[in-house]
Amino acid sequence: MSTEFEPYRNELTAYCYRMLGSVQEAEDVVQETMLRAWRARDRYDSTRASVRTWLYRIATNACLTALDGRKRRALPSGLGLPSDDTEAKLAPAPDIPWLQPYPDGRFDTAARTDLRLALVAAMQLLPPRQRAVLILREVLEFSAAEVARQLETSVAGVNSALQRARAALADGPGADHITEPDDPEARAVIHRYARAFEAADVSALVRLVTDDAVMEMPPVPLWYRGSRDYGLFLHRVFRMRGTDWRVRTLTANGQPALAAYAAAPDGGHRFHTLQVFTVAGGRVARTVVFADPVVPDLFGIPERILSE
Repeated sequence: MSTEFEPYRNELTAYCYRMLGSVQEAEDVVQETMLRAWRARDRYDSTRASVRTWLYRIATNACLTALDGRKRRALPSGLGLPSDDTEAKLAPAPDIPWLQPYPDGRFDTAARTDLRLALVAAMQLLPPRQRAVLILREVLEFSAAEVARQLETSVAGVNSALQRARAALADGPGADHITEPDDPEARAVIHRYARAFEAADVSALVRLVTDDAVMEMPPVPLWYRGSRDYGLFLHRVFRMRGTDWRVRTLTANGQPALAAYAAAPDGGHRFHTLQVFTVAGGRVARTVVFADPVVPDLFGIPERILSE
């Protein structure tokens, strides 16, 4: 593989993740992009495009091919109304292609806001070509002419697609009120949340969330809204899995996150879930709880930790 292409691997992976909603699929598409670029290296014309622009053109075409005929990846809150039954059966829905979390620590990328879970989920609602235009123009700041060449369309077509994409996301999640994970306030909130979770202190946890806090748990299609149901569901979790927990802090999608480990019958603690938080106004406004068994490998974290 040409060393000239490798410096772009991480940013291409972030781009393909935004397009596809899956880290694993993004890595596969980027590998395919690198192979295509290597095979076509003799035909690359530096007078027409930079290497970076050329690679994005290849990656965009590969993403559009991968998305052809596929269902969009989603979070439970994008599929229906919240549940009011905190004792409902927790039945995973493996037939739904769920949005995956993005492991910040594995990639050297400064991207934060544009990788947030709610924004990536909203992007999945756009038709694939509109999604590509939005990301290439708004996030990666390619010119309209460059995007037109990448998508083999006109500048007018790019501008029209961008306008439609903006309109579709106009009522979507904003980032202006969301605290960054390295902000002292956010760190303090998550530190208190982690300590309360390890202590199975539901009252303390509820005090740390907003009145209309959301909790969702892919691959279970249920989700809840409001601090009352948030607390009732946590009571259920600790009743089912016990009160002996350990957590590890990390980030996902440029957001604060915790890896939660429940006590194992044979000793130590086993991975239970990855919890990704949206912190706003000094409290947790949303928690997305990923129970996908691929998460430890995806994030490079242990499946089991020894008791301390």
